[in-house]
Amino acid sequence: MSGELEHVKCLIIGSGPAGYTAAIYASRADLKPVLYTGMLSGGQLTQTTEVENYPGYPDGILGPEMMQNFEKQASRLGTDIRFGYVSSVDFSSLPHKVVVDESKTILADTVIISTGASAKWLGLESEQKYNGFGVSACAVCDGFFFRGQDVAIVGAGDTAAEEATYLAKLCRKVYMLVRRDEFRASKAMVHRVLNTPNIEVIYNTETKEIVGDGQVVTGVKVINNQTNEDKTLDVTGFFVAIGHHPNTEIFRGWIHMDETGYIITKPGSSETNIEGVFACGDAQDHIYRQAVTAAGSGCMAAIDAERYLAAKEHVVTA
Repeated sequence: MSGELEHVKCLIIGSGPAGYTAAIYASRADLKPVLYTGMLSGGQLTQTTEVENYPGYPDGILGPEMMQNFEKQASRLGTDIRFGYVSSVDFSSLPHKVVVDESKTILADTVIISTGASAKWLGLESEQKYNGFGVSACAVCDGFFFRGQDVAIVGAGDTAAEEATYLAKLCRKVYMLVRRDEFRASKAMVHRVLNTPNIEVIYNTETKEIVGDGQVVTGVKVINNQTNEDKTLDVTGFFVAIGHHPNTEIFRGWIHMDETGYIITKPGSSETNIEGVFACGDAQDHIYRQAVTAAGSGCMAAIDAERYLAAKEHVVTA
């Protein structure tokens, strides 16, 4: 066997709460799991600040610290954690073929998909032009650079509300651009936004263009979608918080998905339409999308994989 080819019992793709929990359970089941982190080691939680809704942390915990704890636990129990990304898969035969970093091929008896989801963008040319130069999809990552300045954030869900209140602690003024005449966020988050004095919510508003001087953002052109009035807000930062899409593109054509790309699993399990391939976390959950539900589904995937392998071995040896 060459150095570019490796056979493993259990390959885990992704490193958020789902992937690391799957790794913890798979390690304890002696599946000797190999986990590839993907390009964002630790997943979305590494881009958040305080996590207050995960049981066991009465005082809350920072997202990056929480993911470090998950990683340490998986590693201590024997998971082989590697930095790298899966570039292609071939699920046409067993064992499954998975190519990592476009160079190394893994032959895996079981595959656990926990690739999570990524931020959506508005799709404006100016948004990409100034991405990293005043435009960001992560207030927690980049809010520090806008201390004492005026910024805008677009979005109406819990993430947008959370990021707006986070920015309000750092920035002089936060314009929150809401496309409809109401929020999609939970009542608790809406209450928090509306009771933050330096957040100004602008309803029925869409972003036309991000304005800049060629180097950095200097404003944002918005339009009222009821009156068609447009205006320019003087801001130096523009944050996008309009949701996420699942990171499942490389599995398209192999794994059954819904119209937006979320993997479809069999009810009550993590099983996909492909034998020996299991999915967990935000790659297959478009309803809850919480750290605790992701972790729970990671546990399910590892148990399903272990039972699948045990049944296969029983058939072989019987």
